[in-house]
Amino acid sequence: MVKQRVVFVHGEGSFGAAAWPRQHGMALTYDALFLRRHGYDPVTEPVESSFGADTAVILEALADDGRGTAGGHVVAHSQGAVAAMMAAVERPDLVHSLTLVEPACLSLTAGLPATAAHIRLMQPLFDARHQLSDEDFQRGFVRRVYATDLQEPTSLEEKRSARRMRLQVPAWEAPLHIVPGVPTLVLTGGWEPLYEEIAGYLRETGALHRIAAGGHRPQDSPDGDHAIRGFISDVSRGVQAKAS
Repeated sequence: MVKQRVVFVHGEGSFGAAAWPRQHGMALTYDALFLRRHGYDPVTEPVESSFGADTAVILEALADDGRGTAGGHVVAHSQGAVAAMMAAVERPDLVHSLTLVEPACLSLTAGLPATAAHIRLMQPLFDARHQLSDEDFQRGFVRRVYATDLQEPTSLEEKRSARRMRLQVPAWEAPLHIVPGVPTLVLTGGWEPLYEEIAGYLRETGALHRIAAGGHRPQDSPDGDHAIRGFISDVSRGVQAKAS
C-alpha cells in the first residue's frame, strides 16, 4: 500500500526536521516531508520572506510524486500556517487535511480584540525593521511578545536566525481566506489569548480545536503529538475508503 503523504511546515526558529522532533516517527506510517520555507537554509544567507513562495514550496511537495499519486496532509506551525492555508485555498484538491499549530493567521482576526492589540503593539517595530539591525529587531520583538530579554546572538546560526526574524513580512498582511471543505484541526497551547482568538474564529468556521500543554510549541508535548497523529489517522481512513 502506498503511504499517504504528510507535509510539515515550520514556523520561526528551527526548520526542516529539527522543527518537528516528536513527529519524526510518523515517517514509519506516512510519506513524511519536513519542508524548509523560503529563505530558510543552513548555508545561504536569509532573504525576505514571501507568503507566495512559501505556498509554492508546499504545493510542490504535494504534487505528483512519480507514483501516480498527489496530495497529502499538511501540518503547519505559527507563521507556516499562513502559507498552509493559502495552499489549501489555491489547491484544495491536493490538501487532504490541515493541522494548524498555534497559527499566526492574524489577517483573519485583525478586527478582534486580542489580534488588534497585538498588531498595534508590533506594527511600529515592523515599520522600522529595515532601519534596525537584526539584533535590535529581535530584541524588540522578544520584549514585546514574551516580556523578556534575549541573549545577544553569538553563533553564525543565531545571527542568521535574528536576520530571518527581521526579514519576515508581518503575518497580518497575508491575503488569507477561509478554506472550504478541508478537514482542519487547530492545536493551541492555551497560554496566549491571541492564538486562542484565532482558534476560536477557525472553530466557528468548522475546524476542530484542541488545547495541549507546551506554550507556543504544543506539538512537542505528548498530548499535542497525540492530537496531531489521531486527527491525521482519522482523516486518512476516509481518504483510503474513497480511493478503494
